[in-house]
Amino acid sequence: MGYFASYDGVELAYRLVGDGTPLVCLPGGPGRAAEYLGDLGGLDSSRQLVLLDPRGVGRSSDPADSATFRVDRLVRDVEALRTHLGLERMDLLAHSAGANLATLYAAAYPERISRLILVTPGLAAIGVDGDEDEFIAALERAAAEPWYPAARAALEKIFNGDLSIDAFRASRPLFYGRWDDAARAHATVGVADRHMAARLGYFAEVNLDSSAIQSALAKLTAPVLLLVGEADPMVTPAMAHAAARVFNDAKVVVQARAGHFPWVDDPAGFAAAINSFLG
Repeated sequence: MGYFASYDGVELAYRLVGDGTPLVCLPGGPGRAAEYLGDLGGLDSSRQLVLLDPRGVGRSSDPADSATFRVDRLVRDVEALRTHLGLERMDLLAHSAGANLATLYAAAYPERISRLILVTPGLAAIGVDGDEDEFIAALERAAAEPWYPAARAALEKIFNGDLSIDAFRASRPLFYGRWDDAARAHATVGVADRHMAARLGYFAEVNLDSSAIQSALAKLTAPVLLLVGEADPMVTPAMAHAAARVFNDAKVVVQARAGHFPWVDDPAGFAAAINSFLG
């Protein structure tokens, strides 16, 4: 476990997994500790994963100023980590909500990115929204599963403002390609009541000017990979293809039979796709 002081003195933690060229990894949630990323399907056999716990999450300290939980303010934490690691440029991977942070970082520091990997990414920063009919259709592919009624009801509770861990846990089967033992073991890793402030603060009073962000991303020359799961209701292949048009050099990979956590559904397939992109 490594630690460093960010721009405002808050101590942030990161974990190193594997050996090789560093791959800096930003977790999603928001407000989820990076331990749920695990070894990203075995990527640690070819890269050294630098797994950052955001402020107020996991082993990172709580800030005095709750406004620093905002995704646009977290950009400075990512830059502080890059400086701490002594990297002139870095390969950056982000999952889910963390992709909004990675996108804002790339817009602010395009010269510091060598490759950008967005896994089942949140796309609010660039103004790409999902289609409600596609979302419902993706959910209903699992309608015959015995767990579906309870999971769907829990998801509705979340949409209506219930952010409890119980609702979160009950909804989890909807976000995996298979609700098997591996998915069950993974479902609540990195989730804790303490993280709620970071979760709620991530988008609190944030004004994401997607047009300005897209204009800033025109300076990003690094290649970008958008990897999505075929069965993920949150980020569909259509959304990924729309997002790819924002970047100068982007490709989309759709992982078959995978949900929102593709390295859990098919570790080998996920690692192979990422390694192919990283070369």
